Amino acid sequence: MAGHSKWANIQHRKGRQDAVRAKLFSKLSKEITVAAKMGDPDPDKNPRLRLAVKEAKSQSMPKDNIDRAIKKSQAGDGDDYEEIRYEGYGPNGVAVIVEAMTDNRNRTASTVRSTFTKNGGNLGETGSVGFMFDRKGEVSYPADAGDADSVMMAAIEAGAEDVESSEDGHVIWCADTDLNDVATALEASLGESESTKLVWRPTTTTEMDLEGMQKLMRLIDALEDDDDVQRVTTNFEASDEVMSQL
Repeated sequence: MAGHSKWANIQHRKGRQDAVRAKLFSKLSKEITVAAKMGDPDPDKNPRLRLAVKEAKSQSMPKDNIDRAIKKSQAGDGDDYEEIRYEGYGPNGVAVIVEAMTDNRNRTASTVRSTFTKNGGNLGETGSVGFMFDRKGEVSYPADAGDADSVMMAAIEAGAEDVESSEDGHVIWCADTDLNDVATALEASLGESESTKLVWRPTTTTEMDLEGMQKLMRLIDALEDDDDVQRVTTNFEASDEVMSQL
């Protein structure tokens, strides 16, 4: 899972850039609006909305933006959005899952397909790479949340499945359907998390060299630049040496 974690770190650094942050806020707002529209506008009564708000807060999204996104759902907006998952292969045969939220399926499909083709990849059928991932809940904590043993104990008591601890922090995994309950229990014992979200966790990885990683990053950047794309997940694995040269 090292490559997956490193990519998360790359995204985190990119997220410090203003232009990327603005686009990120826009996508977070869309998720909040849709979640509020599909259920109760009160996060305490709507698990999906609660997680969306929690993730927005972890990205330092202003409270006014969050409140505005929730109110937008009550104004009748966001009800035409459709959630679509695209699957395909990137450079070196790396598996790529693209999660989109769109009001125009044809536009999004055309853009995603074109982006894959222009960046050395190809879009596949639904299920073509999904079998290489498990849908999981992911809760991240900073290293100072506790030592590996104490975090492990808290995770077990919360009903989590696995913990990965390193000098960079702690990543706690759980069943996708348990994320809300596990996150709430962890918050009581470890405090506020850095991030709480549903992810696609690779069960098998593809080793990437420097050239392959550079091509993959161009593909991911191009996909994430599309306003309809909410998130992109890959199963790459790369050595520390390759990552240091990016």
